[in-house]
Amino acid sequence: MRDDDDIQGRDGETATAAGEAEALYGVSDELVRRVADALDEGDAPTARMLVAELHAADIADLLERLSGEERRALVELQRDGFDPEILPHLGGNVRDQVIAQLGPRALAEALSELDSDDAIYLIEDLDDDIQAALLAAVPPATRRALEESLAYPEYSAGRLMQRDLIAMPAFWTVGRAIDFLRETPDLPEEFYEIFVVDPRHKPIGSVPLARMLRHPRKVLLRDIMDRDVDAIAAATDQEEVARLFRHYSLASAPVVDDQGRLIGVITFDDVVDVIQEEAEEDMALMAGVGSEVDVNAGLVSVVRQRIAWLGVNLGTALMVSSVISLFEATIEQIVALAVLMPIVASMGGNAGTQTLTVAVRALALKELTPSNAMRILTREVGVGTINGLVFGIAVGAVAAVIFDPFIGGVLFCALLANLVTAGLAGMLIPLALDRLKVDPAVSAGVFLTAVTDVVGFFAFLGLAQLVLL
Repeated sequence: MRDDDDIQGRDGETATAAGEAEALYGVSDELVRRVADALDEGDAPTARMLVAELHAADIADLLERLSGEERRALVELQRDGFDPEILPHLGGNVRDQVIAQLGPRALAEALSELDSDDAIYLIEDLDDDIQAALLAAVPPATRRALEESLAYPEYSAGRLMQRDLIAMPAFWTVGRAIDFLRETPDLPEEFYEIFVVDPRHKPIGSVPLARMLRHPRKVLLRDIMDRDVDAIAAATDQEEVARLFRHYSLASAPVVDDQGRLIGVITFDDVVDVIQEEAEEDMALMAGVGSEVDVNAGLVSVVRQRIAWLGVNLGTALMVSSVISLFEATIEQIVALAVLMPIVASMGGNAGTQTLTVAVRALALKELTPSNAMRILTREVGVGTINGLVFGIAVGAVAAVIFDPFIGGVLFCALLANLVTAGLAGMLIPLALDRLKVDPAVSAGVFLTAVTDVVGFFAFLGLAQLVLL
């Protein structure tokens, strides 16, 4: 049998392990506090020492967690040796502040050092005149690459790709390929495979580095290459790119122009960012807080993002209130109805949100299509029916005991009707919005709430008026 000391020792080890796990990445609250104190006291050497060994992503995290004055002070301390890799890791509002503080010349130097996809990420949202001034300040080769990427639609593979890649002809041997990689000074910083191209520079295959290193020098690339090339058109939407990577478990994929020529490569780390951005955007839109959530955004911009959908919600709430007002006399005569009304609306809203979440996710992942829509709709209606029967019987029985058997029966019927409606509306609303080319994540929740509230109150109060009066 273990004694208390043994248990406490194990608990201590567990707590220590948990603390070490939390410290594997990111910056601790203690470090943020120490850096902030050093900046507030004007102790530049200590501040520099504290951030000297941090990864670029951790410095970006630190900048986002500091106050505005402290952030400006830290950027100023690092101005001479500011790492351009920090900028792509910064959130929108903080990134804009840091870019403005560094100035056009420093940003132009950063664009020349960054991968083309990171450089595009930094400048694509800038005003046209600022963008043009920055492009004029970078070397001609960098400027041409950036201008070509900016010519592609926003959120497309052409914006997401990086132009640095390794392409070789099929007749090269493994030995020649290895010698080329060793002798070329300006290789991409990271790459996972070599793309094999034909004389027109169209990708015809790929050779993973691990496979190439396992073969003798005399073997031809054409003999060891994968011939199934998942080439991505430059105009492809980034969500489609993410689905392709997920479906085929890709590490990288070539990007081609309208003629099928190889012009860039997308790697899995870029796709991870896309998946995170799209998930955050859908979550934010469903909550009505805009397409981007930035905890460092200013008061005015946050109000502007949220007020529009709150206005729409007010309109639907007024519509629901008008339905309730139709039964004002009924409510006055049977006060118990006012007590039970929220149950009907709440249950319908929550059930509808469950179905809506499933539908929006399935549409986003292309899992909900015309071929299976009816089957999934039937399933969700079935789920609503069963849940309506279960909760209708349970809540109706309680209401019958506390208030009146007829009130219990009305509540049962209203819950059943509203949960079935919730299943229907939770599927049909996003399907209809998708058919109209409107993102279901943006407005489906508002319309769903209106439908379930109207149906729930109308069914409950209407039945009460028919049965009880």
